[in-house]
Amino acid sequence: MKGDWVEIVVDAGDTTRTYEMAATRAGRRVETQVRRGVVEVSEITRSGTVVRTARFMANRVLALVEHPVPREDAAQEPAR
Repeated sequence: MKGDWVEIVVDAGDTTRTYEMAATRAGRRVETQVRRGVVEVSEITRSGTVVRTARFMANRVLALVEHPVPREDAAQEPAR
């Protein structure tokens, strides 16, 4: 959903680097996948087309933080 973003902190040898991937338009989402030693963060459209992808070696990733936008419908529903 637009506004969702993922923050990736990577070990760059003597320092750390922080990268951000965000859903830039309405209807897009950000997905993360970890497979075969690679962390892959992609921005995806409603139809499933990948717009852009960032790949990092899994052993270099220090933190992977997902920041979802608060959903209006979830905040208005009473707890049962």
